[in-house]
Amino acid sequence: MTRIVPSGDSVVLIEFEERIDPAISAAAAVVAEAVEAAKIPAVRDVVPAYRSVAVYFDPLQTDQPTLIRRLTALAEQPPARERAGRDVIEIPVCYDSDLGPDLPSVAAFGGVTEAEVIALHSGVTYQVLMIGFMPGFAYMGTVDSRIAAPRLEKPRPRVPRGSIGIAKGQTGIYPGDAPGGWRLIGRTPVRPFDMSRADPFLFRPGDGVRFVPIARAEFEQRDSES
Repeated sequence: MTRIVPSGDSVVLIEFEERIDPAISAAAAVVAEAVEAAKIPAVRDVVPAYRSVAVYFDPLQTDQPTLIRRLTALAEQPPARERAGRDVIEIPVCYDSDLGPDLPSVAAFGGVTEAEVIALHSGVTYQVLMIGFMPGFAYMGTVDSRIAAPRLEKPRPRVPRGSIGIAKGQTGIYPGDAPGGWRLIGRTPVRPFDMSRADPFLFRPGDGVRFVPIARAEFEQRDSES
């Protein structure tokens, strides 16, 4: 069930059930793509999140009641086609201890070995639930409950670009150096956000992502080339 509500004078929200769930996030991604495909002249931007889609519009071109009626029709009709799928994105990760300083604490949290943490983290295909926090930061779920450790009590002032973190049921990659409180278990040479690419964003909501362990030598070589 969805509802569409005003949120200021130039944005409306299409809201889904109030919980973080891959199925709900996938539904939000489908609706966001439908709104974008409709090419409504007054719409300036469409931003999907965990359980909602924010639709920014020009109030000089339309009014909220008119836009809400149009969005209601789009949200309630079944999609004309299945969401265009993309191949699962494979992300190489080096899980060495100096690149993943919180690997021991995640292992202690789950009562497992560090090797088991790596196997559990890399043995799942995650779904991108939303993009936020900083350009290209993809919130992905769902992390195996055995390694779903909480955030650090005190965030780090600087987390290196490419760091792989865990925060309860989610995992993600830091696209650039930034403060952060997620548990760091490895690092990737891949850049989730790169302005030199035609499309700077590697991930989109709804994408599938799988982490692939690599050796330190491969990480260093690929990192130097990126």
